[in-house]
Formats: sequence, structure tokens, C-alpha cells
Amino acid sequence: MTSTKISAQNFKFLIPDEAIVQYAGSIGYFSGGVGYELFGNKRGNLDLLYGFVPGSKGGVLNIATAKFGYRPWSIKVKDWGKFYPFNPAIFATYTFHKDLSFKFPSGQYAHDYYYWSEALRPHLAFSSEIELDAKKLLKNIGIRAIGLYIEANTNDFYLINYFQNTSALTVTDIFQLGIGMRVKF
Repeated sequence: MTSTKISAQNFKFLIPDEAIVQYAGSIGYFSGGVGYELFGNKRGNLDLLYGFVPGSKGGVLNIATAKFGYRPWSIKVKDWGKFYPFNPAIFATYTFHKDLSFKFPSGQYAHDYYYWSEALRPHLAFSSEIELDAKKLLKNIGIRAIGLYIEANTNDFYLINYFQNTSALTVTDIFQLGIGMRVKF
């Protein structure tokens, strides 16, 4: 008989590196979640978020988001921070709602009439972020950094509609804007 010893150290990778809150930006009226820094240079992020849209803002919606972002360039701001000017990201949202499904009902529409999911949306995003070194600005509180960001995103549905209706839609019609904060531990 063999014994398997499981240590909490084996699951340390599950502990998030940051907490995130965001207002708007296609992932809910308000959203919150956790982030994981990726790569040795900590320039990549995997964020898992839950967003909520209240009934007063267009209908009750619950939205789950998985986002992968990368910060390719940084500009040092004195000794207290960094500025990340252009950060590309891709993410997927799934909206939980009784009237939305993973795919359109097959009996209601001709095969391949709708080629996208009602509830699942892939997105393309770009953000800018300023990161404040909390160790220098807020000493001994257990926070490594605070990042403030603004993000513009679009999805497959908006892009297809734009390219099919360039005379009626502008690029600004298909982008959504969100603002958020990352607290890094």
C-alpha cells in the first residue's frame, strides 16, 4: 500500500497574485475577480472575473469572463511607478441568462442561419495602465502595487456588423470602454 502525501505547497499556484474590480467594459456593469501573473517577467496576466448588470441598467445579467492580457512595454515613472501604454488582450465572456444559450435553437432557424453563440462572446481588447509601487507609497500594508487601467474592447458580433455596415457604423460604435483597478499582492 502506498501513501500519497499532499502538501499545501503543491497548490500554491492557485493563490491569485491580484484582486481586480472593473466598471463597465462588456463584462458587467460592475465586476470583480482575481488575476494571475504569467511568465517570469510578470508581463502576462490571466484574469477570472464575475460581472453583474442590475435590472435598472438593461436587465439582470450574470457574466463570467476569462481574460488573457500582455503588457509588452513599460515606461518607468520616477521611482514610484510604471506606465504600460499599450496592452493587447483577448477574452471570452459567458452570459448566464434563461433566454441566452450556447447556440441558437436548431428547430427555430435554418442550419447555420446564425453562426455565433447568444451567450458566449470572444473579445479583442487594448488597455493602458499606470502601476503605482505600493511598497514606496503605502508602506507595510501587504500590497505590492496598485494598477489603474482603462480598456477598450470589441467582440466578434460587433466586428462582423461593422465590416458589413461600414457606411452606417463608425469604429467608435463597436468599441466598449471599461475602467478598473488591480491590487497586486
